[in-house]
Amino acid sequence: MKKIIFKGKSLEDIKSFPVEAKREAGHQLDKIQRGQDPLDWKPMQSIGPNVREIRIRISEGIFRVIYLAKFEEAIYVLHAFQKKTEATSNPDRDIARRAYKKLLEERNHG
Repeated sequence: MKKIIFKGKSLEDIKSFPVEAKREAGHQLDKIQRGQDPLDWKPMQSIGPNVREIRIRISEGIFRVIYLAKFEEAIYVLHAFQKKTEATSNPDRDIARRAYKKLLEERNHG
């Protein structure tokens, strides 16, 4: 089973989700670890190739977990947040993009 590596403050962000959203995020990440797709996801090509977004919708709001699972060694969670607008906000997109870029740099120079 692939390990999960949380980049930046993505783990803190997930821990700040309401209980139901936190539980759902954990369940969906577990599915990914087992080689399955999450129940509700979409590609996030604007962040980078093979980047995906888990979509969680509960009564308290809409939550997102942006991740990359294409590498053998791990699933990388790039960003997690509560969605407040229809489209993913530019600041959230920028955080995920920076985490993606930093991950690639670490892999190339690690």
